[in-house]
Amino acid sequence: MMNITDRHQYILEKLKKDGKVNIFELTEEMGVSGVTIRKDLKLLEDKKLMFKIRGGGSLNNPYAGDKPIYEKELINAEEKKRIAKAAIDLIGDTDSIMIGSGTTVFEVARALFPAKHLTVITPALRVGLELSHRPNVEVLQLGGLIRPNSSSVMGASAMQMLSDISCGIYFCGVDGIDLNFGISISNISEAALNQKMIESAQTVAVLADSTKFDRRGLGRICSFEAVHYIITDRNVSASTVKALEERDIKVIVV
Repeated sequence: MMNITDRHQYILEKLKKDGKVNIFELTEEMGVSGVTIRKDLKLLEDKKLMFKIRGGGSLNNPYAGDKPIYEKELINAEEKKRIAKAAIDLIGDTDSIMIGSGTTVFEVARALFPAKHLTVITPALRVGLELSHRPNVEVLQLGGLIRPNSSSVMGASAMQMLSDISCGIYFCGVDGIDLNFGISISNISEAALNQKMIESAQTVAVLADSTKFDRRGLGRICSFEAVHYIITDRNVSASTVKALEERDIKVIVV
């Protein structure tokens, strides 16, 4: 049986190779109890060598922070453009869409040049400004208190407007996609608005680059049952794609 030093070395090597470890697998491989493995993971987390996650450990912080939008737009910029292009292909004959807040869904606005009239509903000021003079686009800007970090509105005014709205597709930006927790963002007030936008849409498409997987924001938006599409980049793991498809979600990898 391995001693504690050997176990920790084994766990760190496995983390280096795979990015994450599973408690059940570690108990099988090292011949120790789940209680022992959980204590090992806690010690390694205390030393800031890894992060504990549900069922195991990871090298990546599973909790999404509320970064300013100008920082987020520099992360995986090319992947976000490809994701946006694939999202536009979903619009088809839809005459109304909703674009949420976030740098990935903002790329949808940048790339949107519809051949016929399209109504775009959005809480995001950047989206509204980007599309305000675009041919064939009519913008319905939701109102409310503006959050500086996201340049997006929130609050009762926006919620009330959405009570009288129904649209074809909602393109949803997120901070976290976790198979156990669901879809989430880092601000609880914006989470409530996103829940209302999901209720107002016939189809929900989540746009997220691969860094958003296995992460959790503070505010849960919805379970996977509410999502029809997830569009992401090719760095997402095959096992994650399979797990999502088993939940009847169409995963588009670009």
